[in-house]
This record gives sequence, structure tokens and C-alpha cells, in this order.
Amino acid sequence: MGIRFNPRITRMILIASAAALLAAVMACVILLFVPFRAIPAEIRIERGSSAGRVAALLRENGVIRSETGFRAAVRILGASRRLEAGRYFFESPQSHYRIVSAIRNGRVMRMSVTLPEGMTARRTAGLLSRAVDLDSAAFMAAVRDSAMVRRYGISAASLEGYLFPDTYRFSTSATVDEVLDAMVGSFRRIFTDSMAARGRDMGFDSHQVITLASLVEGEALLDEERPLVAAVYLNRLRIGMALQACPTIQYLLPDGPRRLLNRDLHIESPYNTYLHPGLPPGPVNNPGLASIRAVLNPAPVNYLYMVANGDGSHTFSAGLDGHNRAKQRLNRIRREISRRKG
Repeated sequence: MGIRFNPRITRMILIASAAALLAAVMACVILLFVPFRAIPAEIRIERGSSAGRVAALLRENGVIRSETGFRAAVRILGASRRLEAGRYFFESPQSHYRIVSAIRNGRVMRMSVTLPEGMTARRTAGLLSRAVDLDSAAFMAAVRDSAMVRRYGISAASLEGYLFPDTYRFSTSATVDEVLDAMVGSFRRIFTDSMAARGRDMGFDSHQVITLASLVEGEALLDEERPLVAAVYLNRLRIGMALQACPTIQYLLPDGPRRLLNRDLHIESPYNTYLHPGLPPGPVNNPGLASIRAVLNPAPVNYLYMVANGDGSHTFSAGLDGHNRAKQRLNRIRREISRRKG
């Protein structure tokens, strides 16, 4: 004899089940999609953080009210193993769905980073570390990695000089490769084939052009003086005179840039253009477009000497007598300033 079901009881069970299911669905909808007031906050999620650690971080910063609710939302959305590291900014109001989706999809903050002309790779690494949490040691290792340099088709020992100064927007989870791709990519767009050809016509390969441009960048503060500074260096090279370029000494100083001392000029290094004739082995900073153009289009002058006036400008001279007079005048000004301060 088969089991007989009471239609009324069956109907009640079905209604109760449907009500329970509806309640569960409504609870999920409320949990996931109903926005709640939160404190606008910036948070940083470390690589490998668990859902529990992320929940605690969000709760500590006032982004969510309940760690349990957030962890439940993560499970419902299947995001337990897909929470991306990086720096995030959450506004109010928020819902668990929007928060989890942002972290699961890696919608990290994008930061505007300006790299000024003449910044060395080492200082660039520090700036990027502060701005977008980039590993500065990994960045410098990549800059000096010969395989990385070859990958970009650059004939040099490192990427120093080829990290083009500009304003970039990087995500706070950007990798070293992504950052270098952007910077070296900008350089390759800026340094055109016609520029390379102009350099060859002058007797320089592209690496030598950028090396010279870095010297101009390190010396000249005024745009109108860049072609004059470039002419001084080019004239010195033409007659075999030592470049005696201060930027090459600054490059060697662990505490630079600073005022140079006489002992600094005796640092033994192939980059020391006071001791070694000709160009240094490579760029001493990352020059901008104005300095590159100045090297390729120097002023038509016969200057061999220049003295910094202390206000960003220089006094240029063709002969040693004029150079010495300019130095004496600057020394008198310095003594007068020192006397007034005293």
C-alpha cells in the first residue's frame, strides 16, 4: 500500500519552502545590494590577504559595518580566492556587492606621477615607491638588467637616460614591467628616427646623444641656455678638451645633488669627466625633450667655458681669460653675500 500525502499538508510545506527561499533570496539581496553609510576611506590590501584579513581592514577603516556580512558576500560571489592587492578608495554609500566587485576586479586607485626632467633612475625609484608602492629595489634591478635593456632594443648598459620624464597615470598595483613599458615607450615615441639621423650626421650614435643631453639637463636650468650649454660640451669634445661636466660628479655622489667640493672632482670613476676625457659611459640622468633638441641643434657659438651665476643662469666665455674674470666676479658676489649675512 503506497504512501498517501495530505494535499493540504503538502500545500503548506510548499508554501513554507517558497517563503523560506524567498526570505533567503531577500536576505542575499539586502546583504549584497542595499547600500549602507560608510566612512570614505583609502585602504591598502597586501598581496595574499585572506577574505578575513580584508574584512578586518575594511571594518577598521569604517568601510563596512560587519566583517561577517562581508565574508558572506565574498562567498556568495565566489571571490574568496580572487581578492586583488592594491590601494583602493571607497566612498559612501557603499554596498557589499560594489566593494567585493571592486576588489575582485582590481579596480585600484590610479595615481598621477610626474617625473621631472633630469631625475636619475635611483631617485625615480624612490618617487614611484612613495606614489604607487612600487618595489624600488626591483625597479632598479630591472633598470640595470641587460636582458631588459635588450628587450627594448636599446644599446646601453642600463635604462638610465631612457626613462622619459613626463606625467604618467599608474595604478597602485602596477608592475615594474608596466611602469618601464610606459616610460621607455614614451622615450621611443619622442626620440624619432629623424633625431637619430641628425645625431649620426653630427658623428654621434643615439646613446651618445642621450648621454650629452643628460649633461645639458643636469647643467642648464633655463631653456634658452640649453643650446649654449650643449655648444660648450660639443666644442670641448671637438678639440679634445676635458668636458669637466659637474653633472657627472653629481651622479657619483650618494648624498647629491649638493654643492661640489674639490675632493669630489677626484673621485675615481669612468663617469668623472674631470679625470677622463670624452663622454662618460652613459647618461647621468633622464633628460627631457628640450635638452635632446639642444644637443641636436646647438647654438652657433665658440664658447668653451661657462660659470654658474647662482641664479640659474651662466656666464659663457670663449677664452680662459674671460672665464677667469667671470669666476672672479662670482666670487666677489659670494663674498659680499657672505659679509651681509655675517
